[in-house]
Amino acid sequence: MRLPEPPKDDKDWTWTLVEVCADCGYDPAAVAPEDVAALVTAYTRPWAQVLVRADVRERPGPLVWSPLEYACHVRDVCAVFAVRATLMLAQDEPHFPNWDQDETAITDRYADQDPAVVADELARAAGDWSAVYAACSGPDWERTGIRSNGSQFTVASLGVYGLHDIRHHLWDVGAIPV
Repeated sequence: MRLPEPPKDDKDWTWTLVEVCADCGYDPAAVAPEDVAALVTAYTRPWAQVLVRADVRERPGPLVWSPLEYACHVRDVCAVFAVRATLMLAQDEPHFPNWDQDETAITDRYADQDPAVVADELARAAGDWSAVYAACSGPDWERTGIRSNGSQFTVASLGVYGLHDIRHHLWDVGAIPV
């Protein structure tokens, strides 16, 4: 029997650019743009251990993603943020299409994916995102892009914003890095 999908997340998470997350403890003020590349690696490395857990496919509740589903989402976040940052560095104020993470989870059947394949794909996507940020310097950090809802980001703020997402999902599965 297939469990119902969690409700759509339609919250505006841009508050994570200015506030400490009460759940996972992420503090955006403590992140310098130059730290994004290393933190992407630090916040994605624990997924290799999560994806071999015996409970990787188990949802803690019918409306909460399993560790596997969260890992698929983190993989896709890394890929989306790498593409968006690359566009910001190559184009003047690119506009990003809406990415419906909930629809992606259903369409791509996150719950049915192979954890070993997801682990490899997540590591590769994280490496791509990290590489984009490792190559940034000087005026690169202030280049801008605009999300489909009108939120404007710089390369620096996009990295800080994305880091919260991947750290928070480690907290969701009980694997916050040290």
